Amino acid sequence: MKHALPENTLLQLSEFISSNLALHFPQKRWNDLERNIISASKEFGYNDVEKFIQHIISSPLTRENVEILAANLTINETYFWREPQTFEALEQKIIPGLIRHRQHGERRLRIWSAGCSTGEEPYSIAIAFSRLIPNMKDWNISILATDISPRILHKAIAGEYGQWSFRGAPQWLKENYFIQKPNNKFEIIPDIKSMVKYEYLNLAEDIYPSSLNDTNAMDIIYCRNVLMYFTQDRFRQVSRRLYNSLVQSGYLVVSASELSMQNFSEFVPVNVPGMVLYQKTSKKIKNQNKFTFVESPPESVVFQMPPEPDNNIEAIPQKIDPVYEETLNSYTQGNYEDVIDKLPKDDQTSEERILLIRAYANQGKLPEAIELCKIAIANDKIDPRLQYLYATILQENNQLDEAVESLKRAIYLDSNFVLSYYALGKIYERLGNVKNANKCNKNVLTILSKCSQDEILFESEGLTAGRFKEIINASNQTRALE
Repeated sequence: MKHALPENTLLQLSEFISSNLALHFPQKRWNDLERNIISASKEFGYNDVEKFIQHIISSPLTRENVEILAANLTINETYFWREPQTFEALEQKIIPGLIRHRQHGERRLRIWSAGCSTGEEPYSIAIAFSRLIPNMKDWNISILATDISPRILHKAIAGEYGQWSFRGAPQWLKENYFIQKPNNKFEIIPDIKSMVKYEYLNLAEDIYPSSLNDTNAMDIIYCRNVLMYFTQDRFRQVSRRLYNSLVQSGYLVVSASELSMQNFSEFVPVNVPGMVLYQKTSKKIKNQNKFTFVESPPESVVFQMPPEPDNNIEAIPQKIDPVYEETLNSYTQGNYEDVIDKLPKDDQTSEERILLIRAYANQGKLPEAIELCKIAIANDKIDPRLQYLYATILQENNQLDEAVESLKRAIYLDSNFVLSYYALGKIYERLGNVKNANKCNKNVLTILSKCSQDEILFESEGLTAGRFKEIINASNQTRALE
């Protein structure tokens, strides 16, 4: 196969990308690599592609530059109602099943489009839900859409598309859900646009599931034509994190080219007409032992004790409870039902209460999580972690005023609790209180400026101050483009 770039340059580039970005471009995909690196070179301001390649290989790149490069290398063709069998499965199996299950209980559904690109997929998902649930106001439906590129997210938020985005889509979709604009453009109608929340997130590097970025307790995760770019180790790591982000019986939807039980061994395959879904379930996969591979160990969940005043009393070593240790391991593996089943319901330590609350929240069982938070706070009124955890669950349950009060209490108990300021600012943004939102954001940046880059933030489950600054900067870039 003939290439414009020398093969040794492409080999060198593919090896560099594999080592530094965990993206996989074997020789059979060098055409894609060549096309995408040309696109990246233009965004970096290079006319000579080979000079650009030598620059990225030989010079240290910032995290922002790495993510711009990754966004260009993983460019996908996307359009509305892509792979119609996926949306047939959504409308005929997944949504009706969820409606039946939640009809007489908590009417709450959460969907995540991971690697959403310019927005055609999450808007298609929103349209599917609006078609099947006529009484939408009676439901709390959350559709999160994330991507690594602020520039791409800006296009998705705008919600304006040309004819090419509708290739293969049914005629009714454009007629019923779009407003024609000048220059043959079509804008998604406000009711559908308002259903989708767009956020910056790096699937390869960032922490999820997490209430901080709203990636926990998902009923459905769409991650199509994204995983195929990762190296095998990173593929499995991301697959594990997506598994952990789902509630029990939740579904993962991937593209046909990414189907592989070797990479999704935690899931149970569900055959539907024309495609396979992956479901998180307690069932064991038959013949699972046929697949053997070495998997990276799961990342530990960091539960931190609240700051204590300095004193001269020597700390007494704490004995590790084997039951707690076992359930913590279950939690890191995404087996939240095991945590709920195994932890004692009475006479709990503060760490056990927090773990149990998180397990309930990650299973989408918000009433149970809220009740446990109330009990935990009644037993320990000075632990800021409980107030913060309570607030994140209240926010998820759309109890925003109560969440604000709980975050204020967390900040009163710990004036440097940066995630509480951040969460409070996000709620003020939702409430349209720009003045208070800006005040909170200023406090976040002030606190972060005093932290070292590698310092793990209190109650962040492993997020460093340096990475949090980068996330905030990328989110600000996305909003600035609006």
